[in-house]
Amino acid sequence: MVRENHYFWAVRVPDSVKQAIHDELSQIKPIFQFKRWVDLNDYHLTLAFLGSVNPQKLLSVIRLVGDAIKKQKAFMLEIEGLNVFGPQKSPRVFWAAVNEVNQLFQLQGIVHKTCLAAGFTLETRPYHPHITLARKWGKNEDFKMADLVTHNPFREKILSFQVSEIVLYKSNLENTPKYESIAAFSLVD
Repeated sequence: MVRENHYFWAVRVPDSVKQAIHDELSQIKPIFQFKRWVDLNDYHLTLAFLGSVNPQKLLSVIRLVGDAIKKQKAFMLEIEGLNVFGPQKSPRVFWAAVNEVNQLFQLQGIVHKTCLAAGFTLETRPYHPHITLARKWGKNEDFKMADLVTHNPFREKILSFQVSEIVLYKSNLENTPKYESIAAFSLVD
């Protein structure tokens, strides 16, 4: 069975920050025993998931999003903590939390609205910015929510970075890293 490629718009996390996240995670992996860890080159903050896209529609949405964000200014984000999605005893997703600044929500809103106007069906749940780190709890014992605070490497060593670029990624699920940049747009300094 051939898998269709999926596409999504995301904030690009700078390479130095990706490496810093990866270095911190290597210290806490024994506590957070998830089955599948995300390759450090795949760290990002999703803005809008498009799914599979025909080539004509892809060219159109690239142009439209590029036009829509061309006056958006770069801004700072901080990685502050850890959290999970899914059942507390056996989470599905382990992620890094960022400070929820207005500029990020404004940028996501513009991208989301532009993709809707281009004919895409998008997620309807409220936007919850995060960087996915791992998937599928792998230990036989229950996950301990308190570990998210106790073993948070970003509590005292907050990682900050400038959001200066958004990228359209294509998923290549058979590859590592899985995400390939198709188009990128810089934010105004």
